[in-house]
Amino acid sequence: MNALLTTSAEENYLKAIFKIAEKEPGVVLTNALAAEMGTSAASATDMLKRLSDKQLVAYEKYRGVTLSETGNRLATALIRKHRLWEVFLVDKLGFAWDEVHDFAEQLEHIQGETLTERLDNFLGHPRFDPHGDPIPDAQGKWMRRTQTRLLTLSPGQRGIVTGVDDHSPTFLQYLAELGLSLGAELEVLERTAYDQSAKVRIGERETVLSEKVGQNLFVRII
Repeated sequence: MNALLTTSAEENYLKAIFKIAEKEPGVVLTNALAAEMGTSAASATDMLKRLSDKQLVAYEKYRGVTLSETGNRLATALIRKHRLWEVFLVDKLGFAWDEVHDFAEQLEHIQGETLTERLDNFLGHPRFDPHGDPIPDAQGKWMRRTQTRLLTLSPGQRGIVTGVDDHSPTFLQYLAELGLSLGAELEVLERTAYDQSAKVRIGERETVLSEKVGQNLFVRII
C-alpha cells in the first residue's frame, strides 16, 4: 500500500486519528486517541512520536495530533480496503453485517493496490459498505448523501434506513431482529417528550425505539 513500510499497529492509529477527526474536526487529543485504541496515553504518545518521525502526523506535545497529507492518504486507503472487504464478506460470502468487522480489520492490512482495485472491480464499484458508510474511490474521493438521525424525525414522518453510527455487534443484531436493515422503511408514530423514545411502524410491526437507537440510526426522509 505504501513505501514507508508501516506496521499494522501504525496503520490502525492512522485510521483511528482519521475517524476521530471526521466526527470532531481539528486536533485529535492524545487521551481521546488512547481511549479509541484501548491503550494508555503513554503508549499512544510513543506511537505518535513514531508516526511523526515518519512524517505521517503532525504531533505537538500537550496539544494533540493531526494527519499529514501522506498520513491522510494512507488512512483513507485503509478505510477504502476495510469497507470493500466488508462488502465482499456480506455480498459474496453471506456473512451478516454484525460479523464482518473483525475479518475486515485483518484483511485491510494486506499490501498491494492491485488487489484493492481488482476487488473494487469485482464488486461493481460499491459506494457504501454494509453499514451504510461511504467507500472512498481510488483517488480518495468520498460520495456523500443526505441523511439524518432518526432522533430528528417527528410523528408522521417516514424514512429509509441508510446507515448506523454504532457498529457494535449487539446493536447491529438488535436492529436485525427488528427488521431495520439498510433500505428498510419506517414511520414515526409517536415521540415521548420525556426520554425522546419513539413509537415506530416497521412494515406491519409497531415497536418503541429508545433515544439511543434514534441517535445511532441514520435515515433518508421520504
